[in-house]
Amino acid sequence: MTGSELCAAAILAIVIAGMIARPLFPRLPVWSVMSLAAFIAVVPGPVSVDQIPAIVNFEVLLFLIGMFSVVALAESSGLLEAVAYWFLGLFQTRYQAAVGASLLFGLLAAIAVNDTVALMGPPIAAALARAAGLPPKFAFLLLAYSLTIGSVMTPIGNPQNMLIAVISNMQAPFITFVKVLALLTLVNLVITPLLLVKLMRVRNARVAVVVSPWEAIRNRRDAILAAVWLAATIAAMVANDVAAISGAPHIRNIGVIPFVSATLLYFLASSPREVVSRVDWGAVLFFATMFIAMRAVWDSGLLWPLISAALPEYRGSPGDLLAIIALSLALSQVLSNVPFVSLFSSHLLHVGADAKAWLALAMASTIAGNLTLLGAASNIITGGPREEVRGHNHVS
Repeated sequence: MTGSELCAAAILAIVIAGMIARPLFPRLPVWSVMSLAAFIAVVPGPVSVDQIPAIVNFEVLLFLIGMFSVVALAESSGLLEAVAYWFLGLFQTRYQAAVGASLLFGLLAAIAVNDTVALMGPPIAAALARAAGLPPKFAFLLLAYSLTIGSVMTPIGNPQNMLIAVISNMQAPFITFVKVLALLTLVNLVITPLLLVKLMRVRNARVAVVVSPWEAIRNRRDAILAAVWLAATIAAMVANDVAAISGAPHIRNIGVIPFVSATLLYFLASSPREVVSRVDWGAVLFFATMFIAMRAVWDSGLLWPLISAALPEYRGSPGDLLAIIALSLALSQVLSNVPFVSLFSSHLLHVGADAKAWLALAMASTIAGNLTLLGAASNIITGGPREEVRGHNHVS
């Protein structure tokens, strides 16, 4: 092995060991593991300090800061909980409530980043279980599955989708994701709870989820502000996609749109400091250090034989798409889906992948999070200790 390959092997070992150890040591944040990997990539490794500004994708970091800020106000004001309780109150039976909860968590994940829904979802899942007489295990499994599935259909549903939207230079990513993946996602959000009630032998019965949505609102002014800003941010991204398709002037770096939206929100919010404190800075640090660590792994060529054997070239055939899906499902269980997407994106750029390939990567790497606890960070959030959930440690 060359020195760069040894360094890459050490980085992969650290990342994999950290993911495996995370359920055993819940207070070990994954961003600290990735920061150690980045340190090895730079100090004894092949990445120089001068390369870092070019390696780190600041558009993705700004997107995360902006989206987490807007959603933080929606969560702290009680808006998200109020919407959730209003929606769940529309259903009269356990099966209806289960399907409704799946759609609720999935659609919230699609517009509010699944890690955020993983943060605020457990109390709602627990309330649903009590009100509908459902097993708590059922409610939490439904939460984990539905927020992962729901996040597939938009580029803002999860961090890896945004990473794909930015790296691929996909034209009109918001419209493209929704057009191709929305129907499939919605069908799966309906099927998943029905399968789960059969597997867990949950009997149907009439229920009444009696919770006033307005009781969840903690700050009415901030709730209105958050609703307007979240809607405006999504509308701006969709409008930008329409402009891109029509050939009109548009913003090429769509990831900065949520950040620009948040810059005014900081001034208008009742407590700007609280909004900033609720931003998942661990996730931001995780991505910044991940870009550095994964560049060292990719440049070493350590994984080239495996990836090249599975997808030596890309011609858009069903076999090529199946290879992308298989690699995503398998390697996401080892690296977790976000680091895998960061690595594999370089190969897709190299082989000239089209939008179908990028969407296959987005779908498979996200759904891979439903296979094991290590497949996605949001699984660790919903399965982690409740005190950490309330402490806003999203990627921990």
